[in-house]
Amino acid sequence: MAEIGVGLVGYKFMGRTHSNAYRQVGRFFEVDPAPRMRAVCGRDEASVRAAAAQLGWEGYETDYRALVGRDDIGLVDVATPGDSHREVVLAALDAGKHVLCEKPLANTLAEAREMLAAAERAGVVAMVNFNYRRAPAVQLARQLIADGLIGEVRHWRAVYLQDWINDPSFPLVWRLQKEKAGSGALGDIAAHIVDLAHFLLGPITEVVGTLDTFIRERPLETASAGGAGLSAAAGQETGQVTVDDATSFLARFASGATGTFEATRLAPGRRNHNAFEVNGAKGSISFDLERMNELEVYFEDDPAGLQGFRTINVTEAVHPYAAAWWPAGHILGYEHTFVHAVKDLLDGIKAGQTPAPTFADGFRCQAVLDAVERSAATRAWTAPAGAE
Repeated sequence: MAEIGVGLVGYKFMGRTHSNAYRQVGRFFEVDPAPRMRAVCGRDEASVRAAAAQLGWEGYETDYRALVGRDDIGLVDVATPGDSHREVVLAALDAGKHVLCEKPLANTLAEAREMLAAAERAGVVAMVNFNYRRAPAVQLARQLIADGLIGEVRHWRAVYLQDWINDPSFPLVWRLQKEKAGSGALGDIAAHIVDLAHFLLGPITEVVGTLDTFIRERPLETASAGGAGLSAAAGQETGQVTVDDATSFLARFASGATGTFEATRLAPGRRNHNAFEVNGAKGSISFDLERMNELEVYFEDDPAGLQGFRTINVTEAVHPYAAAWWPAGHILGYEHTFVHAVKDLLDGIKAGQTPAPTFADGFRCQAVLDAVERSAATRAWTAPAGAE
């Protein structure tokens, strides 16, 4: 079996999930090439050295240019904040490396367009990690829609609700700064439900939406206040929040379906409520990530008196990805979606073809995010830009 050396740029939240995926994928799936975890990269040497040891990497680098230039690394995984996606990805592509890039692809549409063009020129595998596509229940929803079991799709409604910054004393972390994050709830979490909409229903052709910031200043981050869920000290110096706290928008699809989207990180009690419902002429499908092993379905042609939503436990061996894991009913978790993404990525490298979501898919999502921003400014229906 062949090997491919992997270099990971970034070692915190997303870096941990990606590291786990590389450690696990070959233990549960037959993959060729097998990933070899060569090096993780970060700017703080002491921290990245500790991360390499904890997460299972053979070594580390403190400069991404050194990492992408290594002959023993054939796949570069970019799991950093959005402000560095472009430079790291372009360097990796220029070096002829395969690339996995965290979502959203970039901080701006112009950056995404440049990265897409570079990937097309490089002719390597270049994939965006929208991991929720890889939940078995989401894959099953796609099958049901594609097979016509709910008929012509008419409605899409999706929400992604979190509450982790609801406390006004939560510090001004990088996700609240436009120059680093690109946008707030829009790019951080609405990007996921936009990608799921594209995956399940196809292209979005027009949007009209809003962007709102409710907590406009926050305490500056300090070493003692930088962890998730921690509050800053009283009287601490504050800085301006330059991204949206919440977004909501309407959409029209090329298929003729209509859609609604809402995303916020200020919904008390909603830890990670990523949910969608699809209504067709002959039935409906409903999914909630917080119950990610379940898919609710309703079929109009069920016998009278027995109609109603049924809950499918998507853990049977016949369900996507499930056969590689545990006996039926032994549920999967968040981390498994990343393992599935890496499995498909490695299959794509062997086949010489990028699995979806490709950089073209990443650009298409970025174009919708950009259209929502433009629509919020003009208060008008707005079409996403094309890749030309």
